[in-house]
Parts: sequence; C-alpha cells; structure tokens
Amino acid sequence: MRAIFQLVTCTLLLLVTFTDCRADSTNTRKPNVVLVITDDQGYGDIAAHGNKMIQTPNLDQLYRQSLRLTNFHVDPTCAPTRSALMTGHYSTRTGVWHTIMGRSLMNTNEVTLAEVMQSNGYKTGMFGKWHLGDNYPLRPQDQGFETVVQHGGGGVTQTPDYWQNDYFDDTYLRNGKPEKFKGYCTDIWFQEALNFIEMNKSEPFFAYISTNAPHSPYLVDPKYSDPYERKGVSKQMAAFYGMITNIDENMGLLERRLKDWGLDENTILIFMTDNGTAAGFKRPQPEDLSKKQQRRLSKGKPIVLESWPGFNAGMRGTKGSEYDGGHRVPCYIRWPAGKLDGGRDITQLSAHIDILPTLAELCHLTISSELKLDGTSLVPILKGKKDALRNRTLIVHSQRIETPEKWRKSSVMTERWRLVNQTELYDIQHDPGQTKNIASEFPGVVKYLSAEYEKWWESLKPRFTEYVAIGVGSRFENPAHLTCHDWHAPIQQVPWNHQQIAKNPIANGFWIVNVEAPGTYEITLRCRPESAHHPLKKGVARIQIGDQKQQQDIDEGDLSTTFTLDLTKGQKKLQTWLDEGNGVSRGAFFVEIFRKETP
Repeated sequence: MRAIFQLVTCTLLLLVTFTDCRADSTNTRKPNVVLVITDDQGYGDIAAHGNKMIQTPNLDQLYRQSLRLTNFHVDPTCAPTRSALMTGHYSTRTGVWHTIMGRSLMNTNEVTLAEVMQSNGYKTGMFGKWHLGDNYPLRPQDQGFETVVQHGGGGVTQTPDYWQNDYFDDTYLRNGKPEKFKGYCTDIWFQEALNFIEMNKSEPFFAYISTNAPHSPYLVDPKYSDPYERKGVSKQMAAFYGMITNIDENMGLLERRLKDWGLDENTILIFMTDNGTAAGFKRPQPEDLSKKQQRRLSKGKPIVLESWPGFNAGMRGTKGSEYDGGHRVPCYIRWPAGKLDGGRDITQLSAHIDILPTLAELCHLTISSELKLDGTSLVPILKGKKDALRNRTLIVHSQRIETPEKWRKSSVMTERWRLVNQTELYDIQHDPGQTKNIASEFPGVVKYLSAEYEKWWESLKPRFTEYVAIGVGSRFENPAHLTCHDWHAPIQQVPWNHQQIAKNPIANGFWIVNVEAPGTYEITLRCRPESAHHPLKKGVARIQIGDQKQQQDIDEGDLSTTFTLDLTKGQKKLQTWLDEGNGVSRGAFFVEIFRKETP
C-alpha cells in the first residue's frame, strides 16, 4: 500500500528527471543495478589496496576494471551507513544513529532507493542484512523490496535473528516467513540474489546484496581460515580474512553468472563496505612484544613482528572511529555499457549519501524534488571532470547513545582537511595517518569547519527527540514479534545477541509502538522465542502500554504469559516486567502482539 501511495505521489508531485549526463550506450534498456555491501570489511582488507596477506583475486580484478572512489566515506557503524545509503540523507536525519536501542529503526517517511527503483519500473530484491527495523512498517518488504531473503537484526546470532542460527544451515526470512536454508550464510545471500537476477533478467532489476560477513562472530569453514593461520595470522583475524575470501569467491561467481546471461555489459555493479575494519588490524601491544622489541620500539626503531598485525592502509582508527580508518572505505563502480570502467582512481570527496542521486542520474530515474537529498550525483566525476566537486564539506559522527551529543566522535571533512571532535585538525593530504594536530596553526580553518558543523547539527536536531515506532496490529504483520534489541535503554541494559540472552541478564527497557488499528490485543511475554520452549521463572508478570497497566501470576513451568487488552489507535510506550521476587526483575526479552480479528 505504501509503495502504491508513493508511486502515485511520485506522479503527482513536481518531478525532476536527471538527464544531463545520459550514458553513451547503444542499449536503450535502463541498466540493471547490483549493489554489494559487506559488513565490517575495511579499506585495508583487500589485496589490491596493499594488503600482502589477504587473498581477494576477484575483488582485485574488479578493482582493476572499475572506477574507484578513493576518498569515499560512510558512517563509522553499520545501521547508520545503511540508512544513508538507502535514502541519500545523512543517517541521523533518518532517525538512525545507533545499531541497537531503537535507534537503528529508520523513519518511514524516508523514500528508499528501492522505492525509487520500483516506482521507475525496476524489479527489486534484497538479500542478507537489512538492520533498519525488523517489524512492519520498517522491514525491507515494506520499503520497496519485492523479493527479500534476510536474517534478523544487525547480524546472524543477534537477538532478532532466528534462535540458534550459527551461519551454517540456518533459518532465515523469505518475505517475512521463516524458511530453513542449506549452506553458509554468505553463499545463500549470493545464490538467492542470482536466482532473483535469473528470474528477472529480461527486465531492469535492482539487486541489493548486503552480507553480514565478515561481522562477528567470526565463523567460517576452516578451508578459508586455515591457510591464514598457517601463515601466522591470529585465529580471529584468520577467520575474519577467511570470511572475506569467501565473499570474494562469491563475487567471482556473481560476475561469471552476469557474463553467462549477457548482463555484465549493461549492469552497474557497485562494491562497497559499511565502515572501517573490525578485525583486520591490530596494533602491537607491549605485552605482545619481547623486551628487546619493546626497547627498540621505545627508541623509535623498527621491529619485526612474529605474527601478522593486519593492514589498515596507513589510516588511524578502525570500526566506530571518527578518524578516517573508521569511515573511509572502498567503493568500486563498473558499468561497461555506460563507459564507466577501465580502472581509474577518483579522488574527490564522496560518500554513501551520493549513491542514490548518482544512480538516479545514471538510470534516468524520476524522483521527487521534495526529497531534498543531502547527497549529490557523482556522474560528473565518474565522467572524468577533474575539477568538479572539489569544494565539498561532508560530516560523519558516531552516536552510539540514546540521544546524540554535539561534537561526539565527529569528523568534518573536505578534500584537504579533517576537523575531528572540534579540537583536532589534520591536513589529510600530507598527514593521511592523522598524527599531527595542527589546529593552532590554522584557526581560520577550524572556525570555518566548525561553522559548517553547527549548520549541519541544527538541521538534525528536530530528529533527536523523535521516536521511530514499531507497528502493531497491522494486517501486514499480525502478530508482531518484538525483541529487546530495540529497547530504549542504556546500552548495558540491551541484550542484543543470543549469547547475552542465554545469560538471563537483569535488564529492562521500553519500546515505542504504533497501534495501527483499535481492537482487542493479546500480548504474550517470553524470555526466549517460542521455538526455544524455555520456561519463565515463577513470579509476577507486569505490563504497561500507554496508560494501561496489568499484572498476573506466573506459575512454575509456564513457557509464556499472555495479557489481553483493548487498545486505541496511536503511538504508545510499552514496557514489561518479569518479577521473580527478592528484588529480581527483568523485562521480557521477546514479546508477541496479536490483534484479534473483529467478528
């Protein structure tokens, strides 16, 4: 329904069609688009970027064939990057600035890349990680994707994911319905994407392949990790590298199939990652070094490490960092029919917010002028205009808290400068490792970049006090299944993965829900998902939704407890308590909300 509404709206509103830089192609059909984004793979985790250990032959080949955005930036963590990628808006503007705590839920007023593609006649499919909401109206199938195969939450084994998934032979969701799959998670995402492409190869398609790998936990077939361990790579990093090698293998399969089907020439293939490396770089710690090595290091002399320390392409910081190592990532774009290929570096500052407007221009997509995108089309620089987009200012920050804080873990960026946390200034062209703070030498630059940040911050502030609500009682998802992954609470109170849930933490928080329709609702509380058949502790269960409160006893051996309430339509705060006595109380980690049908 929402997609139909937006299609009608797109027709009625003032429309803008990008036509300035029409691709030079003899093929009159709009290009297909395949966008691959990996999770926690940094700029240095590709051999073509100088990593002497990792094996990525297919990505190396794509590197040689592609236009390479070498100054491309995303958010320092995953859900924010995905919201910006999908909307062309800065992540905080979409309501997303964290990966849990209800702050990974994207505002439904946003128009996604998938919705734009769909309204312009594209078939749309999403495979793997969504991480912008697991309930209606936040799911990928509610946001423009017709075909969806996904895991829950921000990764396999996270709280919203199917209980006891472990990357192998797991249960995932196909358009919202659980389905058992055979094989390794990454292999499944690519194979399902290939099935989608083959089914829709006679018409334009948009395939969004969003892997959970190489995000933790670092689980992969030993055939991928053992070769690295034998070369002296630590066990964790070897598994991390092995997961990337498996991704690389799948990239090769994808490219072969596109070629076999005659689709490679007129397909825009984009490869990128969502933030800096999570496990591909480890600075040597004093305890890792011999006394002789420590003495040499203290004197500024080089040392030879016995094991591989990883590779970060000379950057400072890793995942989550405000320094370039946290948010400068690979981005390759190849489209032979559009003459976007051949291997060329593009040095202008660019970002995830630019992908939507760039594809809009390349694919001749009609979009509403009312979207007011933060990003800009990169077509001029893709076409070789060396002086274009040289004077941009872009901003990233990491706000892994309930309410954003000004200047927290932030970077204001131009081609030359990085103003970090308001007090540190780096000339990134002469100091790419961000080692020398020269703020005192260039106060005018600090003043200018600070003013740019102030304007940006003021534009975001209206979002800080808003909640993105989970829908309940909708005919599109009834019952709705809520998890503590989306609790609003201090971070230490949010059990976001299965391992934490298994420890039964004493924790609690609240959800913001939107009751889609008035009626009688059954709200069932559990400490594990229904499939786990795990009993509650004997005690008292309590619930509050809006201004309604109820409580009832829990008997020994009860697997769940259900409240029946008559709810009015609208947004409400929902919280639960499972009281065990002796002052021990925790929230229900899993809640099912069912609207009973009206007779």
